[in-house]
Amino acid sequence: MSVLCGLPPLLECVYCVGCARWAWKRCLHSAGYDSETWGLATAEEFEPVPRLCRYILAVYEDDLRQPQWEPPEGYGINPDCLIVKKNYSDTGGRLPPYLLYLDHEHADIVLAIRGLDLAKHSDYAVLLDNKLGKRKFDGGYVHNGLLKAAGLVLNTECEILRQLLEKHPNYTLTFTGHSLGSGVAALLTLVVAQNRDRLGNIDRKRIRCFAIAPARCMSLNLAVRYADVINSIVLQDDFLPRTATPLEDIFKSLFCLPCLLCLRCMRDTCISEEKMLKDPRRLYAPGRLYHIVERKPFRCGRFPPIVRTAVPVDGRFEHIVLSCNATSDHAIIWIEREARRALELMEERDHVMEIPAKQKMERQQTLTREHGEEHKAALQRAVTLAVPHAFSPSHYGTFDEKADEQSDKSVGDSSTGSSTKSKNKDNWEELIERLFEKDESGHMILKKPQ
Repeated sequence: MSVLCGLPPLLECVYCVGCARWAWKRCLHSAGYDSETWGLATAEEFEPVPRLCRYILAVYEDDLRQPQWEPPEGYGINPDCLIVKKNYSDTGGRLPPYLLYLDHEHADIVLAIRGLDLAKHSDYAVLLDNKLGKRKFDGGYVHNGLLKAAGLVLNTECEILRQLLEKHPNYTLTFTGHSLGSGVAALLTLVVAQNRDRLGNIDRKRIRCFAIAPARCMSLNLAVRYADVINSIVLQDDFLPRTATPLEDIFKSLFCLPCLLCLRCMRDTCISEEKMLKDPRRLYAPGRLYHIVERKPFRCGRFPPIVRTAVPVDGRFEHIVLSCNATSDHAIIWIEREARRALELMEERDHVMEIPAKQKMERQQTLTREHGEEHKAALQRAVTLAVPHAFSPSHYGTFDEKADEQSDKSVGDSSTGSSTKSKNKDNWEELIERLFEKDESGHMILKKPQ
């Protein structure tokens, strides 16, 4: 009897110790821990980020000749080079506003998509058009609403993009976006990379994406597989790339977001990383990650920002940081400013070291080779960790680059049934739907080639 009487106090002590351990672990978790083992980014690879942030901000402007946010010197946009600029009335509210810009100075064709407008119901409709595991894509899972929005953009601008790429064969094609727009941009990149023949057989190396403050929009195997063309930029404690909660749940609870983040933080603490990796439906921030770190634990104020980069498989921004900056670090204004500061520090360091132009070119070639090796290592790491579908045969994006190219071409040909020289306008919405069929459980899966 005495033993039973002493049991409740013992259980209470165990419970208190467990809660104290959780609180200690979570409160001491700093954003810097997520990337402490990653390598430092170079000025050459990080150079587009501040500039692309300014292009995204330009989508918000009513008059680019008299901008509301005056850009720093060297980061402005030339209104005469603006090809397309769409607002909510132009898109019918089916996707966020965007612009298409021809950047002659950097030999770049840029499609920039703005982030969520809290006052627009249509943006929420895009986010709510999804359930966990609803949309299968290339052996993985993606956000259904964001994929449909990507199809709408391509359906509208495909012909213009093809003409620009043919007219400027040495220009790169860059998709970029912030928050909600980052998910659309990332899935745009996936669809274009798989159907390059529809844009004049563009080389995969000319395609790239910079997702600013990215939404978790694709499963881990896709996030790693497309790290050669997709890059994600995260500022310090930003909550969105770390929140595995479905986007529809986040924005339904927007006005109680701190409560939701704390509850999610508690839940993720109790889930083992192995279990997270084994869930094929779990969505992640896409591609190669660039983490801007500017604050340190137990220290006040901001420090000179540094940028770390990697293609991680495990430990890929899995835990929310309990920080008062978790939401402010998501703002495009802050990201642009800190990215620009980080780039200036990188360039200043290179200037002090007096690196000659020839050596910089050699370093760029070395960097490209190292990124390729790191990407292959990440793919192998995914296989080692038995990430679902990481080693499954795929119609595109397998571990064999030659097989990828042949598969991309075959799927593109079988999907269209027509030559790339056809003058008829391609319907990307129909293409996306034709690529899929329903399985026995009702899920959308990629069709097998005939």
